[in-house]
Amino acid sequence: MLVLALDTATPASTAALIEVTADGLSGVAESRTVDPRAHGEKLAPEIAAVLAEAGVRPRDLTAIVAGLGPGPFTGLRVGLATAASMGQALGIPTYGVCSLDALGRAAGPGRVLIATDARRREVYYATYADGERVSGPDVAKPADVAVNADKSAGEGALKYGDVFGLPVEEHLLYPPGAALVAIAAGRIRAEAPSEILTPLYLRRPDAVEPAGRKPVLT
Repeated sequence: MLVLALDTATPASTAALIEVTADGLSGVAESRTVDPRAHGEKLAPEIAAVLAEAGVRPRDLTAIVAGLGPGPFTGLRVGLATAASMGQALGIPTYGVCSLDALGRAAGPGRVLIATDARRREVYYATYADGERVSGPDVAKPADVAVNADKSAGEGALKYGDVFGLPVEEHLLYPPGAALVAIAAGRIRAEAPSEILTPLYLRRPDAVEPAGRKPVLT
């Protein structure tokens, strides 16, 4: 089973191609660009690049796994809209995974704080024990995050490392495609029905509707 993984919940846009077998999975290709303002421009070329590297076509895909966030509104919706539209066009199922869970799984054993940049001097965060989430996801200022971990991962953890006071897994800043697929592997193998990709925003977007017009005559 050839699975496409997409994530745009962080400043990085990621596309990865993963082979899922009956007893495991293996990475085929992955492309990532770190630019918080260019998810819309970078994701489609990344998808094309990983397919070309593997020598496969979109119709060879079995399923699509997408990171649900939490993440900023504009970037996150790029990945989810792309996954949903591709799944519909190809007639293949789509599955959602919390993006922080992918980092937590990839961080391995131990107690881990996962934090990604939420802007406004805040982080999206969750804590994990041996790859399983034990709290979160939530959003808060770094100083307000209760730290009960031995190490940390995620670009938010690196950015606010002086506040958290934890060793940072600097090789693990963005959700890996293989970890996203690993979490969804049971659903993929069972050929579970396609899921609605509901984003984890955790807070309202920065943009607000304009207020009603004020009268100029009194």
